Amino acid sequence: METEATVPSAASSAAPHSLFDDIQALVAGTLLISLGLALLGKASLITGGTVGITFLLHYASGVSFGKLFFLINIPFYLLAWKKLGWVFTLKTFCSVLLLSLWSELLPLAFKIEHINPAYAAVMGGLLAGVGLLILFRHRASLGGVNVLVLYLQERYGWRAGYVQLALDGAITALSIPLISPSAIAMSLLGALVLNLSIAINHQPGRYVAI
Repeated sequence: METEATVPSAASSAAPHSLFDDIQALVAGTLLISLGLALLGKASLITGGTVGITFLLHYASGVSFGKLFFLINIPFYLLAWKKLGWVFTLKTFCSVLLLSLWSELLPLAFKIEHINPAYAAVMGGLLAGVGLLILFRHRASLGGVNVLVLYLQERYGWRAGYVQLALDGAITALSIPLISPSAIAMSLLGALVLNLSIAINHQPGRYVAI
């Protein structure tokens, strides 16, 4: 990321994150996101980002979710490595692995018998948004679209939450033939809560993670 040499950045006076700081952030952030996704999934709501894109392609092609998710992420990992550095890319790779692990283990910890779709949208979006904020502030993401929106924020100053909200809205629109109108409405609510929490709390220049 380019910086002005004559203007001290917030990072210059901030203490670097330690290895322990980063590990706990990746674990905590992905745990929160996995719970948020579990709430959304129980209510049969669609998610945004690369996960949402992968589900749509899976429904349309029949190719397994795992294979598509891996293939879709390849160009984004290359973008992350070239534009955001190998440390960011490594943390993102670890975050993706952790989220996959928690998603597999979560059903063993508890089961949700019933959940109101509106509550699932709000709480699922909020939990996922807070989890992503933790990852972002430790220079990590969940790959895919997260990498793109973070690059656009660092390069052009576009707020990550607003960019991702627009992309998530487009993904939700593409799901219209696949889920009910009420589920689409609740999915949009979840995307709004998730991305506004990021846009409001992750503004360029307000917090610089190292």
